Amino acid sequence: MAVAPASLIRYTVQASAVDAHIFDVTLHLEHPAAGQLLSLPVWIPGSYLVREFSKNLQALSATQSGQPIAVEQLSKNQWKIGCNADTVCTISYQVCAYDTSVRTAWLDRRRGFFNGTSLCLRVHGQEHNPHALELLSSPATQDWQVATGLAAAQVDGQGFGLYTAAHYDELVDCPVEMGRFWRGEFVAGGVPHEFVVAGAAPSFDGRRLLADTQKICEAEIAFWHADGSRPPMERYVFMLNVVDDGYGGLEHRNSTALICGRSDLPRKHTGPGQAKASEGYTTLLGLISHEYFHTWNVKRLRPGEFARYDYEQENYTELLWFFEGFTSYYDDLFLRRAGLIDSAQYLKLITRTINQVLQTPGRQLQSVAEASFDAWVKYYRQDENTANHTVSYYTKGSLVALCLDLSLRQHGASLDDVMRGLWQRCDGGPMTEADVVAVVSELTGVSLAQQLLQWVHGTDDLPLAELLAKHGIKAKAEPAQLAQKLGLRVQENHSVQVKTVLRGGLAEQAGMMAGDEWLAVEAQEQRWRIAKLDDLLLYAGDANQVTAWVARDKQILTLQLALEPQPAKPVAEDANSANAPAAPISNLGLEVSDKAACELWLSGSAAPVAAVAAVAA
Repeated sequence: MAVAPASLIRYTVQASAVDAHIFDVTLHLEHPAAGQLLSLPVWIPGSYLVREFSKNLQALSATQSGQPIAVEQLSKNQWKIGCNADTVCTISYQVCAYDTSVRTAWLDRRRGFFNGTSLCLRVHGQEHNPHALELLSSPATQDWQVATGLAAAQVDGQGFGLYTAAHYDELVDCPVEMGRFWRGEFVAGGVPHEFVVAGAAPSFDGRRLLADTQKICEAEIAFWHADGSRPPMERYVFMLNVVDDGYGGLEHRNSTALICGRSDLPRKHTGPGQAKASEGYTTLLGLISHEYFHTWNVKRLRPGEFARYDYEQENYTELLWFFEGFTSYYDDLFLRRAGLIDSAQYLKLITRTINQVLQTPGRQLQSVAEASFDAWVKYYRQDENTANHTVSYYTKGSLVALCLDLSLRQHGASLDDVMRGLWQRCDGGPMTEADVVAVVSELTGVSLAQQLLQWVHGTDDLPLAELLAKHGIKAKAEPAQLAQKLGLRVQENHSVQVKTVLRGGLAEQAGMMAGDEWLAVEAQEQRWRIAKLDDLLLYAGDANQVTAWVARDKQILTLQLALEPQPAKPVAEDANSANAPAAPISNLGLEVSDKAACELWLSGSAAPVAAVAAVAA
């Protein structure tokens, strides 16, 4: 393996104090500027929240020519080094790593993980220069392995050693996983793929995870590169951290960091019936599919506002409905196309997404474009009122993609054509909403493009039932669950804890609020202790109204709660149910009415090649 040339900017990272959860970091600058400015990012691309990574940085010091030099902190995340120009400068500091998420850094006796945005100070004015990362072993990590998407320059058999990056953006876009983990490999589309899994139980079936992931990768590569062109990455690394209970992922240009629950992994089976994928494993495969699709859709084809990341502050865009929402539409769809789930399973997943949106009153107040822009202060800062005043650009964005796909198919095209047309039009780089509109217009005419803009910037409910019916799927209203009828989201644990009171529901009319503990119900001159919401039906009998006994701020309150829900128009009877009350609302159920039409859609068929050629021209 070739040795990397001396780097102008070089970070040395060592996990020596694992019990203190401390990474020791040294930054070596060959040619600093006079009074060199350094800063640590306040956010990480792909997760739209200012997370203040500098809160974990400590003991920052600097030397030049063997002598200590001044370090002046200018702001929460920026420092000025009192150094002379073009004389080697060394900056030392520590980072406390105690976040198990995929967004920051973690270190203990079992495992180390970090993103460069958490550990690597940005050298102002030299971001475009080559960067190097040296990972040193220690007595605490001597039997660990290393996995990362960075290019190896000189590493040992365990992966410790020197890695290189063309610039700062590439350095911080390649997280590092360290520890004793399971490792597997496969090839998809001619590209080597590596999968490392930390924390799995002995029952883990690694062979199945590799085989299923390979199918997903091959399907998505074939989707984006139907012309036979090579995928944009030289290699790809999946890094999965397995915990007792968890879920999440973060995309990168040639890797992804994932978290799942231990019971969600596929298990080695010894008897009949045990090979069927569990619901948790299907969810994990959907996550893998989602993050891998981001390799193209957001890491390369990306919002124009993200052409260059500003690591110092929020980077606003109204396009997350496209980059997260459309990716959310395709993630489970590719499980169907890859043969990992059947049509019935896929429709069940779509139904769940539809009902999540319909049961969110905030969909009538906020468009998905507004939700995208507000992600920094609303989606990533959810509270008891979130469902009432905002909508998820993931879930509703995926339904916009569904409606656009089904509409396009009535014009002899498909959403597949739009995605590939955008890739060609924008050369796999920054794009705008105008590019989406232009491609849709070229495929179908102006009218559908205008309809898309209404879906994206408006708050009317989407014409789901109408469009699904034209593709062999019948939508029908199903009875609302008790929590929906009352307009509540609760947690049940020896009592009923109210988490959210939905706008316009019976619980709001009774005066309930988030944070209440619902202790008992009084009906027909009897009082009953309740431990779960369904106890209400048991003790209310045929009463139309009960008295709810709730604890609020240690005070016991009695609230008069009506049990008769407000009348609501069945969703299936009115495909565009914008006038329906915010809460309660019936569930929407889907059933196949024309199997041939349904399979044509789900298989991705009937997408004419001529349409893509027209867009590219």
